[in-house]
Amino acid sequence: QVQLVESGGGSVQAGGSLTLSCVATGITSSTYTMAWFRQAPGKGREGIATIDSDGTIEYRNSVKGRFTISKDDAKNTLYLQMNNLEPADTAVYHCAAAAPPFVATLVHTAYEIWGRGTQVTVCS
Repeated sequence: QVQLVESGGGSVQAGGSLTLSCVATGITSSTYTMAWFRQAPGKGREGIATIDSDGTIEYRNSVKGRFTISKDDAKNTLYLQMNNLEPADTAVYHCAAAAPPFVATLVHTAYEIWGRGTQVTVCS
């Protein structure tokens, strides 16, 4: 059974840090494109970062220099290190995966495998 399970969310003060994890089962993360998305209340789902099977990484402009996506293929786990968090980063964060062949994108409709999400709340 294919499953993505996120963890690591929580409440932090502005300027703080969190690291999110996403454990994948039923797929091999080394061959899939993996990504992080977020959805704030009343807003659409927006792409944060992608990491392709060859290690190519893309970030949303608003998180460049603050967020780092990485993965450990031995553990089939995707990570998102978030530093210098801002209240605007408050959202439910989801990981997503897409099977090859796939052109990495921050457009959420391109991904067919999703986790249920973890809440991140940043207080000012």
